[in-house]
Amino acid sequence: MNGILLSAEDSVTLAERPAGALVAIAVAAIAVLLFLIIKVRLHAFFALTVVSLVTALAAGIDVADVVTVVVDGFSSTVGSVALLVGFGAVLGRLVEVSGGAQVLSDKMLATFGERRAPLALAVASLFYAFPIFLDAGFIVMLPIIYTVARRLGGSFMLYVLPSIGAFLMMHALTPPHPGPTAAATVMGADIGLVVFVALLVGLPTWYLAGYRLSLVISRRYPNLPVPNLLGEPEVTEESERPGFGTVVLCLLLPLILIFFNTLLSTMNETGSVGDENVFYRLSELIGATPIALLISAMAAMYLLYVRPRRGRSLGGVLEDLVDKALAPVCSIILITGAGGAFGSVLTETGIGSMFAESLDAMGLPVILAGFLVAIAFRVAQGSATVAATTSGSIMAPAVADLGLSGVGLAAIVVAITAGSITFSHVNDSGFWLIGRFCGFDTVTTLKTWSVIGTAIGFMAFALSWVVYAVAA
Repeated sequence: MNGILLSAEDSVTLAERPAGALVAIAVAAIAVLLFLIIKVRLHAFFALTVVSLVTALAAGIDVADVVTVVVDGFSSTVGSVALLVGFGAVLGRLVEVSGGAQVLSDKMLATFGERRAPLALAVASLFYAFPIFLDAGFIVMLPIIYTVARRLGGSFMLYVLPSIGAFLMMHALTPPHPGPTAAATVMGADIGLVVFVALLVGLPTWYLAGYRLSLVISRRYPNLPVPNLLGEPEVTEESERPGFGTVVLCLLLPLILIFFNTLLSTMNETGSVGDENVFYRLSELIGATPIALLISAMAAMYLLYVRPRRGRSLGGVLEDLVDKALAPVCSIILITGAGGAFGSVLTETGIGSMFAESLDAMGLPVILAGFLVAIAFRVAQGSATVAATTSGSIMAPAVADLGLSGVGLAAIVVAITAGSITFSHVNDSGFWLIGRFCGFDTVTTLKTWSVIGTAIGFMAFALSWVVYAVAA
């Protein structure tokens, strides 16, 4: 998930605090935040905002800069998340109310069988997560998960958690997602080899730590109901349901547009396509994830809803549909932004950098040091993307001194990205986004999302070390 780092021009005044005091402040802030949310039942948006302000003051950020740090963290996170969540929620709602989710679930269950429904959803999520960000892709997949869960009954956890594991693995380890792409770039690794090692490591990791572990955890929640966060389910006449191919086209359209951008960008970097190439310039616009989702949502309005209902008066219906899709996600966007603000405060204190410098100076094996540095940044500031990017930058000189390249270097990149998704907690915007869309309370999110992410991170690291040892 996205996080922020203030630029040099936006640097703030920070009073000197001993390292031990900063750690104590961070631990106390997280403890107070959990207490307010879990015990006091204060709304997470207010709890995160209040704790962010108090933590900034306690950590020594100048009074004049406190609001700037909090607002910058909030606005940066919301700026990256709001469009993805908004357009993704509308696309997901269209898939559901048009009957498209029912069409897909019928096809999926007929192909895989009801007993393999969690596996079918996880595999579908695995493919869908490859080119698209976790938050956007997961929101679009949600109505399909909702529909399957309602049809088959049982706990919602059984169907949603395996999909979460698939999205987590792909988002954390594989380019073109921002964390692994940035880490590979700053360390000089070949993107193609990083994708190869990430899939070599990631697929068994997903199956064991993502899918199988999810099935075990879901047994602890046998009666979790299906939430209605995208609106109440609607029954659609079979004659008005879109065709299977049409639904698949609407779901694949954002992936096609994003892949188009990725392909042209790669060709531009290699010199095959110039900066002024009309297709490259077009790909920069329509291949950006928010625009790809906007185009897909607009196309879905016509293909999934309007065209199958030709001859019917639909005046105001689409507007009402969009309003109902956006209303439930407003609270989620605010909570996610507040989580980004809290992460921004912890980033500004330098706690993550302090841990990273200590680990880097211990003389650990370079792949282990990179993994631990990424964990330190992840725990301190929340963003997996920032953790992977910053850790890659810190470890790049040590890797360069060793003269590593090829598969060995790619394995180190994957190890760093594995560390970047471990120990997700209340300063991670993804923690709130996924938890709220699934209808989880804070404790449940810690016991599910956080556990799955940490298990994936540690198993991926262990396997990447094996690849590194073999390559070396």
